[in-house]
Amino acid sequence: MSTFQAPKGTYDLTPPDSAKFLAVREAISAPLRDSGYGYIETPGFEDVELFARGVGESTDIVTKEMYTLTTKGGAELALRPEGTASVLRATLEANLHKAGNLPVKLWYSGSYYRYERPQKGRYRHFSQVGAEAIGTEDPVLDAELIILADQAYRSLGLRRFRILLNSLGDKECRPVYREALQTFLRDLDLDEETRRRIEINPLRVLDDKRSDVQKQLTDAPKLRDYLCDACKAYHEEVRALLTAAGVVYEDDEKLVRGLDYYTRTTFEFVHDGLGSQSAVGGGGRYDGLSEMIGGPALPSVGWALGVDRTVLALEAEGVELDIPATTSVYAVPLGEEARRALFAVVTELRRAGIAADFAFGGRGLKGAMKSANRSGARFTLVAGERDLAEGVVQLKDMESGEQSAVPLAEVVAELTTRLG
Repeated sequence: MSTFQAPKGTYDLTPPDSAKFLAVREAISAPLRDSGYGYIETPGFEDVELFARGVGESTDIVTKEMYTLTTKGGAELALRPEGTASVLRATLEANLHKAGNLPVKLWYSGSYYRYERPQKGRYRHFSQVGAEAIGTEDPVLDAELIILADQAYRSLGLRRFRILLNSLGDKECRPVYREALQTFLRDLDLDEETRRRIEINPLRVLDDKRSDVQKQLTDAPKLRDYLCDACKAYHEEVRALLTAAGVVYEDDEKLVRGLDYYTRTTFEFVHDGLGSQSAVGGGGRYDGLSEMIGGPALPSVGWALGVDRTVLALEAEGVELDIPATTSVYAVPLGEEARRALFAVVTELRRAGIAADFAFGGRGLKGAMKSANRSGARFTLVAGERDLAEGVVQLKDMESGEQSAVPLAEVVAELTTRLG
């Protein structure tokens, strides 16, 4: 046992399980790369104020869950708890929105950090793949992102997820609803912290998961009854586009999401096989976030999908991903001369784009062949002094068991042909 262990609420990704996480990241990002989204990467920490302004000072993320630090120079920084604010900050700083091609379509993948009570599906260090379309107000864009996430999940073999959809209104109609909701909430039996939240962002109270709070919210005013005509029309267009694309969704008038910056379209992907941590991803439109962090008006929409929760969802459905072996050819040398000769072949195979590995450490034939089996290699190369004297190596097909002698000078070409 090592002296040190991973911090509480975190996890290590190690082979072979790490291959699942890589496959999930690849599957989620593939539809984005095919739809005009470019890759962006931001620092793992940012100015605390970026998240306080953007995510919202009343949110649990900002008030309870951020990992913060003070640098030697006195700067207040936070490990990023989510990706959208960082991506928008980077977009503004690089003036991507001024390049003349809106929306700016970006995707990202990385680790995020929140100080939460650890449990299955909820970690203090977690991984997400996200997408943002910045600078355009268009229901087609909202629908595109939801469709691409649905496509990604289905490409992985997931079937038992649900898409929840709602509209949070905009700066025209939400203030009227906010006032009506505050009036209702002030009469409820709530603790002091929740009462403070009523005054800062009452919609966050609707997102409270405590049963005693939810029971009191049964007769709360419904946002749908306060949407202006423009927001109603916008939401109906998003719904129509999803229906036309064959994407099944559920209207959920209580869906708020946990961040202050959302406007109009908001959505969540949930999987009922995950227990209390059922959300595997979500997002929405955030038309005012750019102005909140000091930028120009840039209506935008985006989402983030949890890689670790998606892996848990796959396990809940019993879905086995088709992950190819990491090694195609495994070389087993018998003797010092063969070590040099086969290592040269392995190097040449790798340069030819063929995944190849080597029996290191001078092990005997039996132990080396066990390693070859464990590697999942399709072919094994074996050579000893007699083989080299004849100018050949033994090529074994690990599936059929068939073995044949191949001239040493032709082995790379032969394997290139056989592996296609």
